[in-house]
Amino acid sequence: MTPTPIAGDRTSRLLTPTATKQCWGFMIGSALFALGSAPGFGQWAGASGSNICYFVGAWFFTYAGLIQLLRSGSRLVEVAYGTGRMVRAEWLTAVSQSLGTVMFNVSTTAAITAHTVAGQRHLVWTPDAGGSIAFLISGAVAYLAFYRANCTYWAPRRADWWSLQINWIGCVAFGVSAVAAYVTVTGVTVDAVLANTATFIGAVCFFLASAIVLPRHHHLDGAPA
Repeated sequence: MTPTPIAGDRTSRLLTPTATKQCWGFMIGSALFALGSAPGFGQWAGASGSNICYFVGAWFFTYAGLIQLLRSGSRLVEVAYGTGRMVRAEWLTAVSQSLGTVMFNVSTTAAITAHTVAGQRHLVWTPDAGGSIAFLISGAVAYLAFYRANCTYWAPRRADWWSLQINWIGCVAFGVSAVAAYVTVTGVTVDAVLANTATFIGAVCFFLASAIVLPRHHHLDGAPA
């Protein structure tokens, strides 16, 4: 007879950081960013509709980024050279990505409420650019983490290798979007079309990067993946 799970077990499973929750968080957040920047969506839903998609999507990004950070392990690792200890690449890529998601939270929240040029420049664009830089750092360090774990940068037969490549393309696309979205002192966006297109490409890449490595089953011991 199967025992009935108690409320504490449900709560524990809900709060336990897992790869599945991390992937779904990034996938849902990416899907909302892709929707907000999808061709024609802005004309149909208006700027407010797109901004709401970004706002909600950024919270899913932050949720997934926090889970990634919690799963990344300790900050330092012992080594046989130098000072004897160094920062783990897995932790560094997780913390930089998590920081980037928080910056996107600030940017997308401000986008809903900022109605002045100064607000658009300093409260919307600046944290958006900072978040994009943090994502680029995270994506670059992820290559180092992959190399340290596998002693190679080339492993096209592995799903996590493809996830790494696609994630990097997404990071670059978000970087391009940030540059194109720069707001001049006169309140003019440098290239709104390019910013929107690059955001859409980046969001699709982040969705695919997580979908590729999404766990398809639970572990044999019954623990959540």
